[in-house]
Amino acid sequence: MGTEADAAAVDLLRSQIPSQTDGELVLPTRGVGLVLVDLCNGFCTVGAGNLAPVAPNKQISKMVEEAARLSKLFCDRNLPVFAFLDTHYPDKPEPPYPPHCIIGTGEENFVPDLEWLEKEPNVTIKRKSCIDGYISCIEKDGSSVFVDWVGKYQIKTVLVLGICTDICVLDFASSTLAARNIDRVPPLQDVVIYSEGCATYDLPVEIAMNIKGALAHPQDLMHHIGLYMAKGRGAKVVDRVVI
Repeated sequence: MGTEADAAAVDLLRSQIPSQTDGELVLPTRGVGLVLVDLCNGFCTVGAGNLAPVAPNKQISKMVEEAARLSKLFCDRNLPVFAFLDTHYPDKPEPPYPPHCIIGTGEENFVPDLEWLEKEPNVTIKRKSCIDGYISCIEKDGSSVFVDWVGKYQIKTVLVLGICTDICVLDFASSTLAARNIDRVPPLQDVVIYSEGCATYDLPVEIAMNIKGALAHPQDLMHHIGLYMAKGRGAKVVDRVVI
């Protein structure tokens, strides 16, 4: 966040709303699915668009690295992967955000390190046009691509990685857990968020105050809040994923 005072403020908040992790997730050999949220250029590749990082970012780079590692592990074991890619049409804005991930720009596609997923037979790709991936999967007839995926592979645990921790990841987790609680996503039991595999964007207050309509969004702080809120919705948060 740039200054010692900023770091102290984050430490104070963490002491007041601590987000203790649930340790590690030991991957089972079946009944588990990997969900990737918006690992696309428009959010992750430097200079790729209005909501992309303007400079290399350690948190985002770590997320992409972990997403690539775990995706390969799942594909090597022929375990199911569900990947959301934020994709919008130019005539359908998504306030309060500026235009982003417009179809045809390349922003809506996988980051280079994950492009290979497009050819993997165990990967289901869903282009979503709204923040909440769970809602984006609901078809006009009431069916759901995501619910069908969970049922097809008899998934009891979904491991969630992606961006932004406090926006798209949180919304997907919250809706999925709410649906689970009323038996709408059988046989799903657990939504597990991998903290090291998630990231959010950075818009410090000193920059936001000079942008009309912008809300400050300090990265470390909002990442922490996103994980804290997810636990409050019933998600498990782990900081290690092991075989």
